[in-house]
Amino acid sequence: MSTLSVTQVRRRFLILHGLRWLPVGLVIPVTVLLMQERGLSLTQIGLATAAQGLLVLALELPTGGLADALGRRPLLVVAALVNLVSLGMLVVADTFALLVAVWALQGVYRALDSGPLEAWYVDTTLAADPDAAYEKGLGQSGTVLGLCIAAGALLSGGLVALGPVGPFSALTTPVVAAVALQLVSLVALVTLLVEIRPAAGPEALRSSLARAPRMVGQALGLLRRSRVLAALVVVELFWGFGMIAFETLLPVRLADVVGDADRAASLLGPASTVAWLASAGGAALVPLLTRRLGPAAGAALLHVVQGATVVGMALLAGPIGVLIAYFLCYAVHGAANPVYKGLVHRQVDGPHRTSVLSLVSMVAMPSGAAGGVALGAVADRASVGTAMLAGAVALALAAPMYLPAWRAGRRSAQPDRGAGEGVGVAEAPVQPDRTDVDGVDAERHGVVPGEQRPGHPGGEGRAQASSPVLRRDGQPGEEADVAPAAVGAAGHQPVAGPDAVPVDDPGIARP
Repeated sequence: MSTLSVTQVRRRFLILHGLRWLPVGLVIPVTVLLMQERGLSLTQIGLATAAQGLLVLALELPTGGLADALGRRPLLVVAALVNLVSLGMLVVADTFALLVAVWALQGVYRALDSGPLEAWYVDTTLAADPDAAYEKGLGQSGTVLGLCIAAGALLSGGLVALGPVGPFSALTTPVVAAVALQLVSLVALVTLLVEIRPAAGPEALRSSLARAPRMVGQALGLLRRSRVLAALVVVELFWGFGMIAFETLLPVRLADVVGDADRAASLLGPASTVAWLASAGGAALVPLLTRRLGPAAGAALLHVVQGATVVGMALLAGPIGVLIAYFLCYAVHGAANPVYKGLVHRQVDGPHRTSVLSLVSMVAMPSGAAGGVALGAVADRASVGTAMLAGAVALALAAPMYLPAWRAGRRSAQPDRGAGEGVGVAEAPVQPDRTDVDGVDAERHGVVPGEQRPGHPGGEGRAQASSPVLRRDGQPGEEADVAPAAVGAAGHQPVAGPDAVPVDDPGIARP
């Protein structure tokens, strides 16, 4: 698939990941306040941003299947162009209808963008070395994300503090800077992301488009057959809804506390920087947390703690108390994301990775849109604090959804308890319906049936012509050709096995 080494792949992934989130850091502190400056109420803001969730719901799975069939690079380039247009429109949009159009384009962008870069990194790493521990790069990406958003937010606060520049208001200048950075990101993407596809041209495009629905169907089949994966997708329902409390409502809450929107925006720049630095620190502490509690139990605890921090933002008086709770919230958020993503990756094989990640995003974005409408209405009719308390409850309700993953980990660990400390292997990834999959995978990876290709995220090569059979306890069946001990639980050192891959900090964070 690639002539790049594992180290080169990881470095390029981290550079592209950082450039993808740097413009977001500029825009996050000012988006809600900018829309209020242009005359929208919180209810209207919720309705406008709901367009993003609806477009993600409609396009997420088709674009994920298309990325798996056509290739990740083309979709990422199109996504970057769509985001560039959306940010350009945000600079000048001054009506409800135009702002709905901005968020609709953001929905198209998120549907195209969610998953391909991460899937490219994992699959290209395993193509370069089937035994490579890709979790190191995924963990580092959480830290990179936090640092880049922190840098963007700091720059945003500085630009707001400078005041209006020419025709642009103080709250608009960070968006203008984000447009420039998005251009840099697009150039870097075209330059650094190398993807070798077995064919090109109109016929290859038609073939990929024809395969995309099948890839989507196989991803949905994975969801039906795995209770762990299904429960992890439900986590996103609560998480996406509850995130509105600290992503959308925090600027409004801070403006209420300090009594002035511009002053709140100038505070949010450095505050967002500290928050995302805290998020990076939380991501760095994931190995310690998962070694002590296990990934599923640790993730559940983090969701409860995050809900508690949002309660603090809603109830504490004064900007200092609100901001301290905000910082703690993002530290927990930075730790929870890698653990969650690591659990998801362990449930899916490479050829369907983008489709499953798209499925997760498809759930998260509409639930966030619903949260924006519902919590925005509560804030308008009751108070911002009441709406934040409702969001805190939603965040905590995600915790029980990790029970299937926790039970699967305990069942898999029981036969090997004498081999060492820690929690054993995660539930084996559910294999898709193999109808026509061998041919699809052979073409996409440039191999023929019978050759070895990168398979399970743990790094084992897998025979293209046959599918390994794993029993529910994770032990190999008659046709299995991999060592189950090498399949480590996300966030844990595998219990046994000479080929086990140590896991440092799985997953990536999202804002």
